[in-house]
Amino acid sequence: MTDPHAHAHAYEQGLDRNPANFSALTPLSFLERSARVYPDRVAVVHGAVRRTWSETYARCRRLASALVRRGVGRGDTVAVMLANTPEMFEVHFGVPMTGAVLNTLNTRLDAESIAFMLDFGDARVLINDREFSPVIHQALRLSSRDIVVIDVDDPHYEGPGEPFGALGYEALLAEGDADFEWLPPHDEWDAISLNYTSGTTGNPKGVVYHHRGAYLNALSNLVTWSMPPHATYLWTLPMFHCNGWCFPWSLAANAGTSVCLRRVDAAAIFDLIRTERVTHYCGAPIVHMLLANAPEALRAGIEHRVSAMVAGAAPPAAMIEAMERIGFGLTHVYGLTETYGPAAVCAPQQDWGALDIVARAQRHGRQGVAYLTQEAMAVMDPATMRPVPADGETLGEIMFRGNLTMKGYLKNPRATEEAFRGGWFHSGDLAVVEPDGYVKIKDRSKDIIISGGENISSLEVEDVLYRHPAVLACAVIARPDEKWGETPCAYVEVKPGATVTAAELIAHCRAQLAHFKSPRHVEFATLPKTSTGKIQKAVLRAAERARLNPDTGGAAPGA
Repeated sequence: MTDPHAHAHAYEQGLDRNPANFSALTPLSFLERSARVYPDRVAVVHGAVRRTWSETYARCRRLASALVRRGVGRGDTVAVMLANTPEMFEVHFGVPMTGAVLNTLNTRLDAESIAFMLDFGDARVLINDREFSPVIHQALRLSSRDIVVIDVDDPHYEGPGEPFGALGYEALLAEGDADFEWLPPHDEWDAISLNYTSGTTGNPKGVVYHHRGAYLNALSNLVTWSMPPHATYLWTLPMFHCNGWCFPWSLAANAGTSVCLRRVDAAAIFDLIRTERVTHYCGAPIVHMLLANAPEALRAGIEHRVSAMVAGAAPPAAMIEAMERIGFGLTHVYGLTETYGPAAVCAPQQDWGALDIVARAQRHGRQGVAYLTQEAMAVMDPATMRPVPADGETLGEIMFRGNLTMKGYLKNPRATEEAFRGGWFHSGDLAVVEPDGYVKIKDRSKDIIISGGENISSLEVEDVLYRHPAVLACAVIARPDEKWGETPCAYVEVKPGATVTAAELIAHCRAQLAHFKSPRHVEFATLPKTSTGKIQKAVLRAAERARLNPDTGGAAPGA
């Protein structure tokens, strides 16, 4: 019989994986540790509800136990339609403890989209907040599956919507065992969650995360942000969005405190920052702009340091400047649903502190470098798969490789193969590499405006528009032009109480940009936004098509 170690070097001979030296990475272990080491520290705050880590761990185990008793197990899908409440935090642990996959649904989607997701993901159980009962009722009528519905009736919600499920969430937990002996995943590559892309064209794609990636990104969040132990984190970011950028698991590793918030409201946010001494929060640029533009009186009494994390294709420099002026420290990260949320960070350099505020904002507005546990981030020519030079000029596509990249798209091998072409994940974002090696996005590939053969970055134009004091939000898209092919058209949402004309905004842009880059047209509207605050350019483009071809129909932006 041949010795399997005959040709192995000394470091392999007899040195095998075993329970003493190897365990599958899973963020569920963070919860167990915090409950054991810090049992009496507060884990979750929601109004008068204050639960410790030991209480939270027991509730998660009860949830897992009750689901297992109802037949939920490895490979099953448990969908949730929940606001940022304690129940939403708990499902990030209780569902994966069963071996099942957690599917957090976007609470602003229509019934048809929800029905597609429930069917495509083979959901067995749906945990639903009473607020979303009307759309869930309709979605279940459209769905082809027999799904068990569990109701969450949050006392902080006082609007319409009636519970209609098989039983309530608390009743479900009462069926479970607080000492349930959950097991780590069979393999750290096992799926932990399912998140859908926005689906602006066609059906959304189901992005599958694994335990290993969730574990590593949870830790990367802490290191990247230099979060001290026991941070107090405010849930301004929806937990349904990329599993809250993996922060439910980060907070468990940190033994911090999650302060829940059902919806974004400036007064409520500042009040919680003040009363709970919130130290950290995340959000899209529009969330930070909301706070920066809020009346100064709302910030009265906040004397401690608040750290904010922003993600977006390119947050406007004006927003970064505004946050600095109100004393909030800002960290800029970048990523996609396919990269567990943030997978890159604009890591600050010491010498940036000597720059003036405008120059600092420009430095901080870049996408930067790969996250600590992401193997690589590159800007490459997608045709040749060769890196572009670090000249700040040559355009390429941002690509990622490493542990913070999805397993792939559920039941869609063709899309998965295309996304991973050449051994890299293709983001679809166009960028340059600046001389210091930092990546700077110029646009989404579909958002680049080609005017007279010249590329115009819509983000560059938007950055200038945001510097006008009357502009609250803006989006620049292409408008067909007989002479130039396309020219920039700006959709602008004005700050409350402010007034500005289209001519004034065009002049403002022309003073800072080449004339061919400046908008030829300005439309004033309430801009359509996703539930995470991102402006929906696809909706604006549809409105443009409807304007040009009125017989085809189409909704106006802001409708």
